[in-house]
Amino acid sequence: MAGLSKVESYLMDLNVEYQEISEKTYFINDAERGLPGIVVSIDEPIVIISAKVMPMPAKVDPELYRELLVLNASAITHGAYAIEGDDVILLDSLEYETMDKGEFEASIDSIGMALAEHYSILGKYRNQ
Repeated sequence: MAGLSKVESYLMDLNVEYQEISEKTYFINDAERGLPGIVVSIDEPIVIISAKVMPMPAKVDPELYRELLVLNASAITHGAYAIEGDDVILLDSLEYETMDKGEFEASIDSIGMALAEHYSILGKYRNQ
């Protein structure tokens, strides 16, 4: 697989549906695997894996911040919730050089699982 990045090689090996949206950036949208709308970007020396969770509500309930911190501390194996611009996102970063396929797969699966498991918890803060 000469010429492929480690990330693209792993995506192919794992049989994950993805699109290359720009050089070193991939969009995973694999409903069968429970991986909706995950972006993987190579920005050496790191790989950034992120997914938009929801737009920030127009009127933010302070409990949302508390909920995100509690989830970060207790319910996420890889990554953390964060705020980027006007969105709540879930992201993880891995070191490109030492990242192996198992670590990469665990990261994307953890994000996919968190998106599914936390949807009902965070849903009450949508459209406020």
